[in-house]
Amino acid sequence: MGYPFLSTFVSVLCQVLALAIFVRALLSWINPSPSNPIVRFLNDITEPILAPLRRVIPMVGMMDLSPLIAMIVLSYAGQILASSLRSAGL
Repeated sequence: MGYPFLSTFVSVLCQVLALAIFVRALLSWINPSPSNPIVRFLNDITEPILAPLRRVIPMVGMMDLSPLIAMIVLSYAGQILASSLRSAGL
């Protein structure tokens, strides 16, 4: 059987997105300039994931739990999708 490119790609993509969300959460503690290219890049790739979760998940005090929930969901979704694609031979 061939190399399962699609399942590996989905798995790595979910891991990279989870890492980007984690880095964005860490950067929020030091409050870098929003015009910084790295900050803009992280915001551009993570906001489509975090914005819908922020509308649903209430803040706990001053803490936004949406990055934590997003990382958990991405982890499970990546594992499930990759496993399904591997079993389908993709």
